[in-house]
Amino acid sequence: MEYLEARRDRVESRLQAVIDDVEPDELADQVGHVVLSGGKRVRPTVAVLVCEALGGDPADAVDFAVGIELVHNASLVIDDIIDESEVRRGTPAAWAAYGHGPAIIASDGLLGEAFALFSSDERAMQTVSEAMVELGEGEAMELVAQPTNETEYMELARRKTGALFRAAAELGAIAADADAYTVEAMGEYAQRVGVAFQMRDDVLDDVADEETLGKPTGHDAEMERPSFVEVTDLTTEEANAKARAESDAALEALDTVDAPNSQSVEYLRELAEFVVVRER
Repeated sequence: MEYLEARRDRVESRLQAVIDDVEPDELADQVGHVVLSGGKRVRPTVAVLVCEALGGDPADAVDFAVGIELVHNASLVIDDIIDESEVRRGTPAAWAAYGHGPAIIASDGLLGEAFALFSSDERAMQTVSEAMVELGEGEAMELVAQPTNETEYMELARRKTGALFRAAAELGAIAADADAYTVEAMGEYAQRVGVAFQMRDDVLDDVADEETLGKPTGHDAEMERPSFVEVTDLTTEEANAKARAESDAALEALDTVDAPNSQSVEYLRELAEFVVVRER
């Protein structure tokens, strides 16, 4: 556990430093409210672990890790506005705390800070740009062309959630100067982890209590959003089994990579297994 905490602490410290440099102070307060109010930090942890697993220096991945966390948080600000969700991570959502205009500006500010961190590496810029296109397409699909079956839902999850997970892993591999095959394989691993994460998230929205989850539950049904449970009409047990199958596929992709740091690989394996049993 100390192994993971040390890497998360490094990411957290760099996040704080980035926020501290934001100007003006009002914008710094708003982006800080979004980013520093908690969060699992799964995506930045993936970036650092992948870099280290491939023999790279984890310090080389920290800026990319922070960048992908900023992109993720920027998307959450917009999600909460669209969903009219007033709570995020047990605290007021950005729009609820500051209003719609300042929240949108905060989202833009987060993206600006993120791309400043990616700008030193052409491959990193391309990776994140492609992920944001996928993310945007996923958001649009959810709003105007909602999936009506499992195949369409999986495509949505791949774009809306899997894309940033993929980008996180690919950024870690790029930081380790990995070859194209390894970058792709790590991206496949993480994308499937992300999809499994989303499937489990939908199950939790259906069955968990708000205090445990840290955000309102039953929101998918209330907003008539295409939850995995609703689209497929599966039982909770069946939906969890589908998520586990996606997790297993992620592990298969990970097994194809020649990764010299076995400790980091083991944590990546544990992550793939954890996302389908988590309770929040």
